[in-house]
Amino acid sequence: MTTYKLYNSFKDLPEAWSVLSKNDLFLQESYLKAMELASPTNISWYYVGVFKEQKLVGIAIIQRVELYLKDMFREHTDGFFIRSLKDILSIFLRGNMLVVGNMTHTGQHGLYHTQEISKDDFCDAIIRTLNDLRLKIKNENHKKIRVILWKDYFSDQVPFGNSLVYTKEQLNRVEVQPNMILKVKDHWKTFDDYLTDLNKKYLRRYRTALKKAKNIRKEELDIEQVRTLNDTMYQYYKTVSDNASFNTFILPKNHFISLKTELKDAFKVYGYFLDNELIGFYTLLINKSQLETYFLGYHPNYQYTYQLYLNMLYDMAAYGINQGFQNVVYARTAMEIKSSVGAEALPMVVFMKHTNSLLNSLFRQIFKLMNPTKKWEERHPFKH
Repeated sequence: MTTYKLYNSFKDLPEAWSVLSKNDLFLQESYLKAMELASPTNISWYYVGVFKEQKLVGIAIIQRVELYLKDMFREHTDGFFIRSLKDILSIFLRGNMLVVGNMTHTGQHGLYHTQEISKDDFCDAIIRTLNDLRLKIKNENHKKIRVILWKDYFSDQVPFGNSLVYTKEQLNRVEVQPNMILKVKDHWKTFDDYLTDLNKKYLRRYRTALKKAKNIRKEELDIEQVRTLNDTMYQYYKTVSDNASFNTFILPKNHFISLKTELKDAFKVYGYFLDNELIGFYTLLINKSQLETYFLGYHPNYQYTYQLYLNMLYDMAAYGINQGFQNVVYARTAMEIKSSVGAEALPMVVFMKHTNSLLNSLFRQIFKLMNPTKKWEERHPFKH
């Protein structure tokens, strides 16, 4: 017999959770604790345990995301028509959404189950939990869930064993921006091996970026330095975040401190200094064989002069290769420049529906307007 239980905090999770989550940092209690202590204010966290004969055989993260106009659209240079269109689309999406997965990071980091339960039985338990949670939120918070989202699967993956499951649930399969991943080649034992594989054009590009940053001191920051520099880091993060045309959340000010405190060496923070002044930073998450790039920020006055962002991408690649990771996960956005350092675009899809049947029938077309296809040129930096 398959049963399920909904948990409201990492503190309530069963002991067996740590066993099932051991291969994904984003499911582990240390990460969940850090996020609960420093989550965007519009995101609430829930956890699902799926049991078979009282044994935990599957786990999932569900987030309630409250969408507001000011958080979704932060572009200030749009013309009247685009602003009007965004206002209409925001009304369509604005409200409460339930997400199976993690809105704060690219990739499928919200589900795991053992072979002791089938995909369909596991997903059926998650669907039943979603229905229970919708009712709970309606009764306790007087809020109606408008959108259900199963987040971030590679295009050749389906979270459901039988496609009839998402047909029955009236889910729309929608393509989203790709996940940019640098696959570390077997013969890359050091970053020098990577550089050897670059063709002349991109080797010059690397050397130019390195030369521009020659006066920059790069340093890994410990927890005390993160605390000391947190205000500046947050300001730089907001500078980058506010330039995005569409966002569903804003990190709280204590976010980087919380992750460094709870994850310790699994959360890396690197600062870029000019004359002892922090002018930029980037963060990394150590997720088994995957090096996950995380949030970054920089002073806008120094970005172009010192090619800060490009240097960060190279430094992330260098860390991943030198430390023996299988992949450097650059996530989505800025596809072209990430492609220029060797990251490949892996297509991703989400499964989503509006709880209003009429609006759900229009969802695929509406979402295309919300998430337009980005035209960009794929780069080929390596020798053939």
